[in-house]
Amino acid sequence: MLHIRIETKVNQSAQEVMDGFDEDLFKALKPPLMTLNLHRFDGCEKGDKVELEVGLLTFLQPWHALVTEHGEDEEKLYFTDIGARLPFPLKDWTHRHQILKHSLGSTVVDDITYKTVWFPFDYLMYPVIYMQFWLRKKIYRQFFN
Repeated sequence: MLHIRIETKVNQSAQEVMDGFDEDLFKALKPPLMTLNLHRFDGCEKGDKVELEVGLLTFLQPWHALVTEHGEDEEKLYFTDIGARLPFPLKDWTHRHQILKHSLGSTVVDDITYKTVWFPFDYLMYPVIYMQFWLRKKIYRQFFN
């Protein structure tokens, strides 16, 4: 499994950021040049589901995720989604969303582990996945500053 972690400092409180993780933000986080058709977005609580199609132009594949945990502790608010049905070549996907609490603002953390169907694809996909999540920094700042 490969691991990617990207942090983005924002000016809103952790609770305000968590409350902003909604369908509008989800749609805004769509990577450029990618088609995304959202069919279901339940939210960010345990048991919630997200179902979409992703791809380029008309070559679309299903991506279904299940939120397996959510909660809060002294340091953060968080939820985790796992891939229940993934587009090729992904085999396993876990995305831990954390909003770290600070006295002024908070930090949004995208913490991803993934595996593809073939070991070399893990490394070939790394820059693509990294860039897609790095581009979220600008969107998070627009939504939460």
